Amino acid sequence: MKRTFITALLGLAFSLVASGYNFRTVIIDPGHGGHDKGGQWGKVYEKHLALDTSIRLEAHLKKMGYNTILTRRSDYFVSLPGRMQMANKTRNAIFISIHYNYTWKQQVSGIETFYHNQQSHQLAKDVHKGVMSRVKVVDRGVKYARYYVIRNTTLPSVLVEGGFVSNSNERSRMKTAWFRDAIARGIADGVQDFRRGN
Repeated sequence: MKRTFITALLGLAFSLVASGYNFRTVIIDPGHGGHDKGGQWGKVYEKHLALDTSIRLEAHLKKMGYNTILTRRSDYFVSLPGRMQMANKTRNAIFISIHYNYTWKQQVSGIETFYHNQQSHQLAKDVHKGVMSRVKVVDRGVKYARYYVIRNTTLPSVLVEGGFVSNSNERSRMKTAWFRDAIARGIADGVQDFRRGN
């Protein structure tokens, strides 16, 4: 009897995953802003790259029929709790935070996607797969992390790092509109796959 009950629960869990996640709204969180520049090299600031990519992502998602909310729409600072307040009051939604990476090791490059809880793992995999299908860069994979914005949201949530500002080759690419748009399109592809349960 106990084994049958567990099997039924596992079957239900699988069917829920296979059928996708029902949501209508995507909350897009452009990292940093205002006095918080994020990673920087010369006049290349993470906060600007993240905002531009987020606005492009919004445009692609709207064409797909999604509602969108941006935690910021221009170069101003929004606190981490403020971002979470916007996210957690929204129903039937997912949360995607857009960032670009930085390290003192200038040879390090690549794109990675982070999640915190199990409900976000599949979203992270789908988004990462979508991005990697659009750009030819080092694949740093899908990883667990405790970043504030994905740890404190009640929604399926991921944080995408779209390359390293500190790497000269990636910096040159992320300064171009086509690269930022490719990342945005890849994230949108992943959102669609997550909803469909592909």
